[in-house]
Amino acid sequence: MNHITLNSPVGQISVFADEDAIVALEFGKATDGQGSPLVAEAATQLQAYFTGKLHQFDLPLAPAGTDFQRRVWNLMVEIPYGSSRSYGELSRILKSSPRAVGGACARNPIAIMIPCHRVLAAGGAIGGYSGGVGTNAKRILLNLEGHKELS
Repeated sequence: MNHITLNSPVGQISVFADEDAIVALEFGKATDGQGSPLVAEAATQLQAYFTGKLHQFDLPLAPAGTDFQRRVWNLMVEIPYGSSRSYGELSRILKSSPRAVGGACARNPIAIMIPCHRVLAAGGAIGGYSGGVGTNAKRILLNLEGHKELS
């Protein structure tokens, strides 16, 4: 599997792709792999995102998950840069529970590009975050986007 590791405001991140799509973004350094034009483009777009020059990724994404998880992830991609939604808001759209939405967020295999950091707990509380350094990484990403409640 092709991958690339880069430094970011939330530490090292590694992006993985098959021949056609990005399949994972992991926090930390990946070893023993090779690059590809797709992962190079992902790195370029991530660097632009981290410098505030890119607000929406334009990459083919193929996250592996259940139908429900993919429905949650599709809703997360629709949350605009600098905005947020609550677990409750997403659960109402999906006719599910906030806990189920939170579980899908925690299993998001392509964090940042599928912006689970934009999903907050009730009342704008930070909620959880399973990537990088936990909720501190979520705060960094939200602040990077100029999220009003956390600035």
